[in-house]
Amino acid sequence: MKNQRTLLFASLIAGGILITGCQDKSATETSTATSTAAVSKPAKTPADPALFIGQPLVTHMYTADPSAHVFNDKLYIYPSHDIETGVTTTGEGDKFDMKDFHVLSMDAVGGEVVDHGEALNLKDVPWASRQLWAPDAAEKNGKYFLYFPAKDKTDIFRIGVATSDSPTGPFKAEAEPIKGSFSIDPAVFKDDDGSHYMYFGGIWGGQLQRWATGTYQTEDVYPASNEPALSPKIARLSDDMLQFAEAPRDVKIIDGGGVPLLGTDTNRRFFEAAWIHKYNGKYYLSYSTGDTHYIAYAIGDNPYGPFTYKGIVLTPVLGWTSHHSIVQHQAKWYLFYHDSSLSGGDTHLRSVKVTELTHNDDGTINTIDSYLD
Repeated sequence: MKNQRTLLFASLIAGGILITGCQDKSATETSTATSTAAVSKPAKTPADPALFIGQPLVTHMYTADPSAHVFNDKLYIYPSHDIETGVTTTGEGDKFDMKDFHVLSMDAVGGEVVDHGEALNLKDVPWASRQLWAPDAAEKNGKYFLYFPAKDKTDIFRIGVATSDSPTGPFKAEAEPIKGSFSIDPAVFKDDDGSHYMYFGGIWGGQLQRWATGTYQTEDVYPASNEPALSPKIARLSDDMLQFAEAPRDVKIIDGGGVPLLGTDTNRRFFEAAWIHKYNGKYYLSYSTGDTHYIAYAIGDNPYGPFTYKGIVLTPVLGWTSHHSIVQHQAKWYLFYHDSSLSGGDTHLRSVKVTELTHNDDGTINTIDSYLD
């Protein structure tokens, strides 16, 4: 199986290294609200299921970038919805041209997964032009908020918000994106005091490297080889959850000696897909390293960091991209992630999976391998 795994992964790297976007970058019940026109039913030949520790949560459509939350003791997963668009260009993640969001739910891991149908469509977002990439969700006072990146009419990524009275939607988008927002991959963390913080950002197709001066530049600007890597951003949300309550700031990721990770440290530095969970009073920042295909993590003492690099949550999966979330449900911790097994390895046609995650006595996380050896 190791040889099959190596061949699968090598072919993906060889064929997909330039496709950088969000990046490239069991039986299921489908709600009657599901739009059949919006679902690109998988028609590819899946990779051998015996290679992997987990199987897709749904198989009637392609899903990716899962943000999992527990609302009213039930698991809700907010993924992006991959579709086959026929796009042949490889620049800036153009193949990731998603147009809507669905919400999945289950009472417990291993139970029935329900697709609640279309929760938001690109055509109903007044300010957006294309590419509904990885979303997240939050709840406050019985109201639900869906946060999502999309390119505006000038092809700059912004972050929008839509609201609903139900965790499954449908969601109504605000007329404008969040003021001061940019780049991709919003992830909203609720702290013990009720404060909500958004983490966001992604390089390459996610455009974070074009905001180095504080304003958008059309040219990419990356750190020099001896300079710290670009950082994910954090901003506390306003009381109404619709805006930033402060200007976004850098989230520093440092090594054990307190030195910021360098941009050339591609096995450890941030690329995209920031996520926060809290365990035993510590804040865990996990994220994708992008072109080296790891989900890494770092630990800090407060939501703003700095976060000290600790190790790897998930080793490379089948496909170029890796994106995840970590959530506790019914006394266990789970890693939600995606790979490209359902499409047989097509990087832009992915499938959401879940596996149990464990913390060690010292607070470190046991590294997960998505393959069975």
